[in-house]
Amino acid sequence: MRAAAARQVRAVAGAGLSLVLWLACHPASAATIKIAGGNAAGGGGEFTLKTQVLVIMTLLGLLPVLVLMMTCFTRFVIVLSLLRQALGLQQGLPNRLVTGVALILTILVMRPIGVQVYDEALKPYDDEKITLSQALRVAEAPISRFMLAQTSKSALAQIAQLSGESAVTRPEDHSFPVKLAAFTLSELKTAFQIGCMLFIPFLVIDLVVSSVLMAMGMMMLSPLVISLPLKLLLFVLVDGWTLTVNTLVTSVRGVGG
Repeated sequence: MRAAAARQVRAVAGAGLSLVLWLACHPASAATIKIAGGNAAGGGGEFTLKTQVLVIMTLLGLLPVLVLMMTCFTRFVIVLSLLRQALGLQQGLPNRLVTGVALILTILVMRPIGVQVYDEALKPYDDEKITLSQALRVAEAPISRFMLAQTSKSALAQIAQLSGESAVTRPEDHSFPVKLAAFTLSELKTAFQIGCMLFIPFLVIDLVVSSVLMAMGMMMLSPLVISLPLKLLLFVLVDGWTLTVNTLVTSVRGVGG
């Protein structure tokens, strides 16, 4: 009965990790709890069955936060939201559509890392070659490399100073919370930079249309009525969606580690 329960728990854990380890996570604890009877491979410690279930359920509950904070989703959704505002399509592009496009692009960009995490962490764990804690540590490595590739040195140094962490010789030696916080700040900065570049051409159109209408004495006519078709026409003529997607995807560095 115990062996059957262990196999069921391992199956549930593998199903959960197939989602969570795709994004990766920080190990839930540096310490491990030994199973009664000491049947861990090599005599090492391992989480108990109850602890494994608790870890997996906790990680699944944190999945939305992991998607937002540990991938390029934040950058994508902010840029697309700023683009929608620049075009004046607050009602034309629903939030669900913007979020869906950002999520699809995130899956496209993060797929190599997901494959690496599956091959190096999930599959060996499912084959009972490594323990759960080892799988989590292995899964963290490619995600950390990805985040550090997008993180500015100034943001990393600032967060490390605010956290009171001692000086390290390599960025990889920083604790995971420090890397995550610095990565989030860098993503916000990059998203605003890209959004600003996308906003400027449409802002120029708004200024020109407003000046022309004021010069013609048509101050009662909303400039948005005239500028919106012009902005849409410009966006279509330059193949704006292709340029925007290309800019977003190519702005991500170090994919696949």
